Amino acid sequence: MHGFSRLGNGRANGVSPPLSTTPSPPSSPRFRHSRSKNASFGSRSPKLHTFAERLVYIVLSAVYRKRGVLLFAPLVYISGMLLYMGSLSLEVVAPVVVVKPAPPGSTYRSPQVFEKLRPFMQDDGNHSSNALMTAWHVKSHQSWKHCVNQSISQAGYSELPRSNGFLIIEANGGLNQQRLSICDAVAVAGLLNATLVIPMFHLNSVWRDSSKFGDIFDEGFFIYALRNNVNVIKELPEDVLARFDNNISNIVNLRVKAWSSPTYYIQKVLPKLLQMGSGGHRKPISGAQLKRASFKKARDQGRAFDGLAVRIAPFSNRLAQAVPSSIQGLRCLANYEALRFSQPIRTLAEKMVDRMVKNSSMSGGKYVSVHLRFEKDMVAFSCCIYDGGEEEKREMDIARERGWRGKFNKTGRIIRPGAIRMDGKCPLTPLEVGMMLRGMGFDNTTSVYIAAGKIYKAEKFMAPLRQLFPLLETKETLALPEELAPFKGHSSRLAALDYTVCLNSEVFVTTQGGNFPHFLMGHRRYFFGGHAKTIKPDKRKLALLFDSPNIRWEYFKRQMQEMLHHSDLKGIEMKKPSSSLYTFPIPDCMCKQVEPGKSDRSTPIII
Repeated sequence: MHGFSRLGNGRANGVSPPLSTTPSPPSSPRFRHSRSKNASFGSRSPKLHTFAERLVYIVLSAVYRKRGVLLFAPLVYISGMLLYMGSLSLEVVAPVVVVKPAPPGSTYRSPQVFEKLRPFMQDDGNHSSNALMTAWHVKSHQSWKHCVNQSISQAGYSELPRSNGFLIIEANGGLNQQRLSICDAVAVAGLLNATLVIPMFHLNSVWRDSSKFGDIFDEGFFIYALRNNVNVIKELPEDVLARFDNNISNIVNLRVKAWSSPTYYIQKVLPKLLQMGSGGHRKPISGAQLKRASFKKARDQGRAFDGLAVRIAPFSNRLAQAVPSSIQGLRCLANYEALRFSQPIRTLAEKMVDRMVKNSSMSGGKYVSVHLRFEKDMVAFSCCIYDGGEEEKREMDIARERGWRGKFNKTGRIIRPGAIRMDGKCPLTPLEVGMMLRGMGFDNTTSVYIAAGKIYKAEKFMAPLRQLFPLLETKETLALPEELAPFKGHSSRLAALDYTVCLNSEVFVTTQGGNFPHFLMGHRRYFFGGHAKTIKPDKRKLALLFDSPNIRWEYFKRQMQEMLHHSDLKGIEMKKPSSSLYTFPIPDCMCKQVEPGKSDRSTPIII
């Protein structure tokens, strides 16, 4: 394409078209005539004031017209001679490589932040008061009390009506997922007017705990506490089991969808339960119907319905959160009153709580508990990068393949560890928890209990946390080896010990979510007047702070104290329709106190 477009208006604007070394095609005489007219009208040569300007103009004009190439011959000759004689060097300059900064969060920078802030933490720890003594505001105007019996006052009977049959469920998962299944099963048994068989536990591939119900919970107390609301038995009667060739697996297993409504159980499960038995031909009776009828009439109607048994496995999350208050009342009764740990667990747990209180003499017997989710499986599942070495990558790849069998290697799946960290989904490391607590004002005289499984590379990652909090304990340091021996290899029983020590702490810190902290927050609200006293950190904000090696201590500390204050304001929260009463017992399981009271913390709470 020639350098000057006929469609342009460069000449009309007084702007010359750009020079081009490519000759333009010859223009027509008409166009040349027009151009000569325009050239003679108002055009003039550029003014050249100095000799240098004139020389440059002549050279460039000559080159442009291809007639001045020889002018450069002397310059080329002189340059060649200088290069030959070594007076002029021609070095090849390496191209400048622009290195893009790593995406935020893609590098684990918390150790750098720690080195920057450690002197200030040490100085603050030696001269400041412990935030443990003033961490929480007194909310006397928002005190709540237990009222489970009130919430199910209409559900109790002087004698339970005849059962519609037996309900068998299989609880799966870890300790608190099993707890959820058990409590929901109590509610469903009450809804169906069924007899609940003590739940069986599924051997989870992750937890690998073969414990039975009685190994973790007090069976006798569980049955006794529910006696006026739901009939519970230890095992299926022999004559009923004989009808299934003494094999529970032969009992029909109903596949119930997750979060099913009470209506679903009445319309779908209850008829199946009655079909399995030799019941009469009247309309099935639900627990809700029995509550509205007089006891004698309900009992007489119930005689006609001797159902047999149905099984629901797995049963986790099989009942909707939003159910009628009478059904919620059964959940409250089961979780907060009927379920308590077995005697061996309660005995050792009480000793551990007493030892923590004695070790916390410098803070008035108060201590902080931390649920630290930094086990190898959790780190692997998160897909986050920490030290970033080849050893870590190899170990995480093996752990992912062992636990999730190719889930993380699916075609098209892209994993961005930096984005995961900045989204607040990476497990907090022991170092990060320590820096957070020190920033909040918990000094080095604070007793800290760590509730956790086997920490990934514990010797490496736990060392800085112990530097920040010398009075740090775990179940392995708090209990004697011979005391822990019966619990070894049983993760749910060990978790029960952690649960009890955390329940009795002044402050509980959750770092990753899951059933353990959610149930624990609910229990703490239930026992301590509705106020959870729980620190639930903003992990997105933490990710930004820990990704800033040049951060100033004053700014970091201010952010941490704001986070602590926010947790305090969130201490008392009412349950929303879609929320779990296992985390938010208000108002389903608790009532507002007319006269504010104060929780008695002198006696440990052992459940």
